[in-house]
Amino acid sequence: MDFLLSGQLLFAALVLGSVYAVIALGLNLVYGTMRLLNIAHGEIVMVGAYAAFWGFSLLGLSPLAALPVVGVLTGAIGLVLYRTLFRAQLAANKPVAQLEASSLLLFFGVSIVMQNLASLAFTATPRAYQHLDTVYQIGGVAMTGNRIATLVVSVAILVAVLLFLNRSIYGLAVKALIQHRDAARVVGINVDRVQTVSILAGFGIAGIAGALVSMAEQISPFMGFPFTIASFVVIIMGGLGNIVGGIMAGFLLAFIEIYAVALTSANFRSILIYGIFVGILVLRPQGLLGKARRS
Repeated sequence: MDFLLSGQLLFAALVLGSVYAVIALGLNLVYGTMRLLNIAHGEIVMVGAYAAFWGFSLLGLSPLAALPVVGVLTGAIGLVLYRTLFRAQLAANKPVAQLEASSLLLFFGVSIVMQNLASLAFTATPRAYQHLDTVYQIGGVAMTGNRIATLVVSVAILVAVLLFLNRSIYGLAVKALIQHRDAARVVGINVDRVQTVSILAGFGIAGIAGALVSMAEQISPFMGFPFTIASFVVIIMGGLGNIVGGIMAGFLLAFIEIYAVALTSANFRSILIYGIFVGILVLRPQGLLGKARRS
């Protein structure tokens, strides 16, 4: 059992937790402000991964240098989907249950389309590339450069988003919309503009996470689904619309996953994640820290 105290497991859990937290953060922003259940979220991660891969393969562009470009690209995808599919529905002020149901179906269609377009364009063959793969020994722990970069950039994104939400006018407006949509509108917040900011940020962050993942993992058109499931587990565990709760839950899920797999087998990973998902829904559906208050 001494291996459970290994710094190697701790580092792996921190890296995975930072990735889960960042990906789920984008999903939480979109759900919190608009009540849209984006089950195509993992496909946005996939697009970000492919963008980083082709930027590196064709242009020799470092994935880290490409992060702003990837963020703009995937944010633009979110903006197009918002303007064409969801803006009118949100303006109609439909009941939350109806909005969630319709968004679930629409995003399911978007997910299938994106997977098949990627498969046609890039084939279903998994791809990978080597970047920052030098191994460093720090305190007896072996760390590759790309995983160190993933952890550092992910934490920087989380801190930046929290500062944005708490220190900027638009960030405070986003929090107000998450907490109470009708009250936010009554006090003069431009709801459409805030929703635009949220979907740009949510999709952009997901794409950046995909670019980070691409440095250490294989890329394929169907890589997004596990990230979608993990993201929903995280935001349900942390409380729907609860940004801080989602970040904490991302790290908690990663620690549970890494240490449980170390105790058992990698074959139990999916069973574990789905088990946590069902357990949270049954035992504490409001999440560990509770849902953000919603109108």
